Amino acid sequence: MIELGVNIDHVATLREARKGNAPDVLEAARACERAGAHQITVHLRQDRRHIQDRDVETLAEVLDVRLNLEMAAVDAIAAIAKRIKPHTVCLVPENRQEITTEGGLDVAGDQDRLADVVAGFRAEDIRVSMFIDPERAQVDASAAINADYVELHTGAYANAAGDAAAREIERLSAAAAHAIDCGLGFHAGHGLTVRNLRPVARIRGLQEVNIGHDIIARALFIGLENAVKGILDVLGECSR
Repeated sequence: MIELGVNIDHVATLREARKGNAPDVLEAARACERAGAHQITVHLRQDRRHIQDRDVETLAEVLDVRLNLEMAAVDAIAAIAKRIKPHTVCLVPENRQEITTEGGLDVAGDQDRLADVVAGFRAEDIRVSMFIDPERAQVDASAAINADYVELHTGAYANAAGDAAAREIERLSAAAAHAIDCGLGFHAGHGLTVRNLRPVARIRGLQEVNIGHDIIARALFIGLENAVKGILDVLGECSR
């Protein structure tokens, strides 16, 4: 079974619009758990535009499923992660002007520094995923620094159509096969929806997807549990 991590950042985005307590991030996480999600994903950004430190601390204490903490590879956030001890950290690029993550982390271009970051997490028994574009060099660099997983950035696929989308699936498939050959777990995420998920979910060796925006957007109309279950239905269909 391909597992689902639900990113609940946009629940916090709505809350932070009024700087109040609603909607409740913890209640959203519990709804995802009830629906069958395997993991809750949150991105603790340096600018704290949505998820706050208290959210991560509370989730780490009360979740029945795994906590996956997306983060930039910076000392201040790393210190929080080592204190809270999520199941996994996913290292992502972070630009303060971006609306959402715009591309994969350049592991190959920053290999020595990132090797030290990964070693620090592994010393704390925290698993590490690298959010990368589906490129062989980035897979090789992720393996070289002893990451546990790569999460392949699916944004180019999500933004493509027709033959271009088919080419992106080929690109993702090749990177996934190489990651598996290198001993890395293969995850996928960014821009995936209930409508475009199937071709990605059929890539051999996929263990996990992380989806946020589509689930939260559809939840406005059909409810959060139903939106989560819709993704799980697609994953179940593609796992058979």
